Amino acid sequence: MTEQSLAIEKALNTKMPKDVVLAFLMNTSKELVENATQLLVAEDAAYVSLNFSNPELKQIEPWAGSGTGRDIYIYTFANVGTYWNIDDFQITDMIAEDETVAVFGQFTYTSVYAKNTFTSPFSIKAKVQNGLISFFQFMEDTYASASSFRVGGEWIIQQDADPTKNFKVSA
Repeated sequence: MTEQSLAIEKALNTKMPKDVVLAFLMNTSKELVENATQLLVAEDAAYVSLNFSNPELKQIEPWAGSGTGRDIYIYTFANVGTYWNIDDFQITDMIAEDETVAVFGQFTYTSVYAKNTFTSPFSIKAKVQNGLISFFQFMEDTYASASSFRVGGEWIIQQDADPTKNFKVSA
């Protein structure tokens, strides 16, 4: 039995929030996420990816925003494995209190087509009820992840009333 399968078995047996979230995270590759979602995520679970609603970001990262149901979990994690090569994913801390689990760590991804690599911290807030994830919010360095798809162009940035302080950000 694989480490991923053992984690799911443990989560199904204990139904402990920390075990459930860890098992899900260990099974989020595009090959495993559908099975993990069916076993560990409630049918009506809420998912918040990076923000509540940002149409421009959704064009870059189609899973960004809020959604409900198992399909959004499968869609999101399968696409992460399609848009990026996952070079590293490390959980550094997990804290559980009652039904709430907080997860912190970092990952390094390389965009499949643009070949840009970035490392980002991440944090997750999850809620587990009756052994199933009912809420999952994933946060990362969204500027870095979206920029990993960048192949050209520039922005002129103005943060101050003085336009002489403007600066360019380019690929």
